[in-house]
Amino acid sequence: MNLEYKHLLPEDFTSDSRVWVYQSSRLFSIQEALQIEATLEEFVAQWKAHGDPVKGYATLFFGRFIILMADETVTSVSGCSTDSSVRMIKQIEITFSVSLFDRQQLAFVRNDKIEPIPMGQFDYAIEHGIITADTLFFNNVVLTKAELENKWIVPVKESWLARRLKTTA
Repeated sequence: MNLEYKHLLPEDFTSDSRVWVYQSSRLFSIQEALQIEATLEEFVAQWKAHGDPVKGYATLFFGRFIILMADETVTSVSGCSTDSSVRMIKQIEITFSVSLFDRQQLAFVRNDKIEPIPMGQFDYAIEHGIITADTLFFNNVVLTKAELENKWIVPVKESWLARRLKTTA
């Protein structure tokens, strides 16, 4: 599985640009992905904060992760502009019958595929060798472009889940 994505991120956004990652409860079909990409492009083109355009970027990675980014060196993202992005994500949920806000669903790379595992099953997955400390994990709590580039897809042992390894070992 090709996990290269950094070259697709906008080079003209600062490393501290704000990032939001939304993980889908399922893989989108190609037709759905094209519709979602169009929705994201349309949203970013009209995204505003207090009437000023937001320098934004949005895309769908790996058919499952919506990435939204705002470079606040131009315009700060306010509560209202954040609310508008959440409304857009909720509309995608409704349109495609998926969940995009479930932080209890974790995603790992196993057998060359992205495999979601509910957080409640993480300890079981570790105990039975389904997930190891070296298994790649999508760390969706990244907050900046720099973190997206360097800390999004990391081995479990380098993520916030690492503390859970100690309790199961």
